[in-house]
Formats: sequence, C-alpha cells, structure tokens
Amino acid sequence: MTYASLRYEKADGIGVITFATPERLNAISAQRLDDLEAVLGEADGDDSLRALILTGEGDRAFCVGLDLDLLDLAFADLDYFMATVTRVSRVIARLEQLPIPTLAAINGVTRAGGFEFALGCDFVIVANEADFGDAHTDSGVLPAAVTTRLKRKIGDQKAKALIWSARYLRGQEAVDYGLAIRAVPRAELMVQSKAFLMTLIDKPRAVLSASKSVLQQGADLTLDDAVKLELSTFERYMRDEPYGREGYTAFREKRLPSWKVAP
Repeated sequence: MTYASLRYEKADGIGVITFATPERLNAISAQRLDDLEAVLGEADGDDSLRALILTGEGDRAFCVGLDLDLLDLAFADLDYFMATVTRVSRVIARLEQLPIPTLAAINGVTRAGGFEFALGCDFVIVANEADFGDAHTDSGVLPAAVTTRLKRKIGDQKAKALIWSARYLRGQEAVDYGLAIRAVPRAELMVQSKAFLMTLIDKPRAVLSASKSVLQQGADLTLDDAVKLELSTFERYMRDEPYGREGYTAFREKRLPSWKVAP
C-alpha cells in the first residue's frame, strides 16, 4: 500500500513511518491524518510487526503541528477545528493502543501536534540538534491533546512549566525532563533507535503486549485494583500463551528458548 504524505517500510520486524513532506516541515494535513489512520490500521493487523518507529524526513523537522492551510480552515470554522483535533487525538490513542513498542525518533523541530504524536509513543529518542516542545500557549492556543498525557508522563510541575513557558528542550534536557529515554547525534538517530528496539523485541510479542496492557490500564486504577489487574493478566497469559513454560523449560535444559533460535 502506498501513502501520499508518508512512507511506511518494514525490516527485521520493525516498521518505520516517515513523515515525508519536509518542504512543509512535515506538518499535519488532512491527508496526513488519513494516511496515519490507514497505516496504523495496517500495523495493528500485522502479527509479524514487532515494533514501530515514527520519524520525519530531512533534518529540519519531525512535525511542526497542523499545516498552515489546514489552520486557515480551522480558525475560520470552529466545528472543523474540533473535528480535526479530535482526529489527531484519535490517532494518538491508536498509537497508544498498539500491542507493540512504539518509538518517536525526533530528528528536528517538534511542536504542537508533532509533540502530541511523540507523547503517544512508548519511547522517545531525540536528536541533540532537535528542538522539542509543545509551544501552543506562545500562540495563545490551548493544547487539545497534550495536558493530560504530559502530566502523566512527567508530573504536575514539569508539565505546567513546559506548557506555560512554551519553551523547547534539546538533547539531554529532554531526557532529564523524562520526555526522552536517550539523546543522540542526529546522524545516529535511526541506527540508535532501531538498536534500542532490538533489545526489546527479542522477547515474545505476546509478553510485551500483555505487559504494555497492564502498564496502561493500571495507570488509572487504585493500587489494589492495579494489583488485581496484574494478577488476572498473569493468569490469563500463563494459561493461554506457551512462552512462560517454554522459557522455563529452556532454562532447565540449558538451551535457548524457541523464539531466540534462528529458523
């Protein structure tokens, strides 16, 4: 399948979505939202996919938010604006719900909707040269898909400081804020991103999926309910999936488990 505003490639179980409109700073158009909804649907139904990366083409931008042509329409029609930001929020939720690790490889300027896409990923690796922040309030605009997710990721004070100041973070500062797991030179961004994911996906996809589900669902529960969720998920996983028994048997027999043996 081909897409008008992005490229989607897969190798070694890792899919890469590349926003491919660098001349427009990889901004979000209606076409981009169409393409993202389609490619995420494709990824969700692909059992061979083990992880997914989002990145931007070129050195200038990962994604700078809504395209200017789209914003012209949005500010002229609040109903259209609401429909658009609702679609953006839906795409982020779709990212969050994928049963595989997801990673935003931040190659350049990232703000507004681009920042929101990054918040929907499990991990962020940021290029040292990239400017990374929200920036809505600097234009007098209220974020539509940042506030709650950002507070849950980095805490109340840091979220307020980042949203209200509208400042950008770079490199290690994004790591220190808890927004990125690693900062690397831009030239190493994709190599490092794929290498990081390879340390995760040598495990059964089912165990990562179940673990991700517990982490996400448990975040909104009391400690008692979250513990119950973890136990019930453990029981269902151990009854339905063969990997725990195979992993233990392999350990006892001093051999590699089946998923680590090359076919």
